[in-house]
Amino acid sequence: MSRRTKIVATIGPASDNPSTLAALMEAGMDVARLGLAHNTLDEVLERYRRIRKVSEETGHNVGILVDLPGPKVRLGNFGDQPIEMAGGHSFDLVPGLDSSDPTTVGVDYDGLLNDVHEGDLLAVGDGSVVLRIDTVASDHAEASISHGGPVQGRPGLHIPSDRLSIASPTPDDLHRLDAFVDAGVDMVALSFVRSAHDIRRVGTEPYPRGPLLVAKIETRAAVQNLEGIIEAAGAIMIARGDLGAELGIEELPHLQKRITRDCISGGKPVITATQMFESMITSPAPTRAEVSDAANAIFDGSSAVMLSAETAVGHNPVATVATMARVAERADAEFDYDAWAQGSASYVPAELPGSDNRITDAMTAATWRAATEMGVAAIVCISESGFTVRSIARFRPKMPIIGFSPRSRTVRQLSLSWGTVPVQASGHVDSIETMDEMIVAAREAGHVRSGDVVAVLAGTGGRSTDMLRLAEVP
Repeated sequence: MSRRTKIVATIGPASDNPSTLAALMEAGMDVARLGLAHNTLDEVLERYRRIRKVSEETGHNVGILVDLPGPKVRLGNFGDQPIEMAGGHSFDLVPGLDSSDPTTVGVDYDGLLNDVHEGDLLAVGDGSVVLRIDTVASDHAEASISHGGPVQGRPGLHIPSDRLSIASPTPDDLHRLDAFVDAGVDMVALSFVRSAHDIRRVGTEPYPRGPLLVAKIETRAAVQNLEGIIEAAGAIMIARGDLGAELGIEELPHLQKRITRDCISGGKPVITATQMFESMITSPAPTRAEVSDAANAIFDGSSAVMLSAETAVGHNPVATVATMARVAERADAEFDYDAWAQGSASYVPAELPGSDNRITDAMTAATWRAATEMGVAAIVCISESGFTVRSIARFRPKMPIIGFSPRSRTVRQLSLSWGTVPVQASGHVDSIETMDEMIVAAREAGHVRSGDVVAVLAGTGGRSTDMLRLAEVP
């Protein structure tokens, strides 16, 4: 495995046919993201089944991440063709209206008039358009364009999260989630999380019996409660669009580094998202700044980088994924593994809480040191839940991690874990003999070769990881 950083690609109208899905998997898509903001539940469930079918047919281990909308405020539909909203243009903002035109703009949030104030500047979509609230009446607000630009579809309207009177997840989120839990979804992203309590409100079974919960960090409250959110979530997404609007774009690079560092320290996968290769929606290549941005996210240790509209509605989704795969592979080659190994990186892995976790913490630390000093070809990690694999991944070892699990859902969830090749195990590990069988399985799959030395980390009983072996591949 040469590429360690995973790629999350959003599936939409431009990429949801079987041939394109197969090409995306071949190009390097590790996780398929399904957004629920723009489609009906039935439409997204059909996409979900199609991705699963293509994945099984092609033999690609692709995880599926469903992204719940949360209390996202969106404008009424402007239609498929861009409408220019010029600076200074005035219009009425009407809660509860499904459609929009240049004179009357709908908003899907009934509490809008209670939560906005005269003089507020609110970002539309990615912030390329900014509107000003001029007056607030009983049934509408009068607004004007402070910074103009084109709008289309149902763009988001950013209202500061501490003003919103609706919580995350919403009742509609939980209704949609039930359908995907029944379908066996691998990962679920929660939008506009403010505290660990929001994650606990979901109420699904812990992974791997239930989906891996991905908390999106996009509010001021989430940044303030970051430690608790990281501990409660299964993974984190840095949603840079709303986060930048909420705290200011000048704060965003520093927050991104801090969140990434804290997630790695806590053994949780972290996804860097929003406008990674935005120009490739219409252009054949990303800008130089976008390539540098993606590479720097990888140098910081991101577990995955995410493509959104680039693959959902972009001109060439497959080329976009292939380009990101090349950029990630090259950045991975320049990643400072030695700094991590020598303890001079910008973070120190935290001790994992809980008595069983502390045993796993000690064993993964020992494995990392032994694997680094011995220069092993791979770390063979055997885990039912994937917890041990994610724990060893926080050390960012130079060699690949081969993550075996007897649980199919765990294998798909590991598609998000940095540096990990997920492999389905034939059964549970209960002896040294079965550990040897995994080494042979890794060799037969082409991940290691005869004569290589590998580190094997597993739990042979109980809830913690308690056995480390250095072995030569037969």
